[in-house]
Amino acid sequence: RSGAPGAGPERAAEARVLVLVNRERREAGCSPVTPDPVLADLARAFSRDMAERDFFAHTDPDGATPWDRAGRLGIEGLGGENIARGQTTAEAVMEAWLDTPRHRANILNCGYRTLGVGAHFGDGGPWWTQDFGY
Repeated sequence: RSGAPGAGPERAAEARVLVLVNRERREAGCSPVTPDPVLADLARAFSRDMAERDFFAHTDPDGATPWDRAGRLGIEGLGGENIARGQTTAEAVMEAWLDTPRHRANILNCGYRTLGVGAHFGDGGPWWTQDFGY
């Protein structure tokens, strides 16, 4: 998928989110999260699904939760998920997440060790997903 339109800017934005997450975690006294390619695939697929099926919720139109979706990919130890829509930069989406207690709690959960970030740029978006792992 690296040749897909928008993949370069999307991957750059995802990498920037990871840097910003670890900056916040460091300031809070948490260990950094490491990028997890399987969680990133999960997050990217969900951001794309929200765009393609025009919904915005942790539970998809088929009733699948983040843990259901992770399980289908053989992922164990999914800790939490953050989603956002409409913020055009990594900095803007991080500001939005940090301004809400539940999202902030995921970012600053010192028990989480891994992170996958998925950005999907397109009309009506961008869509953003963070999937945290233990």
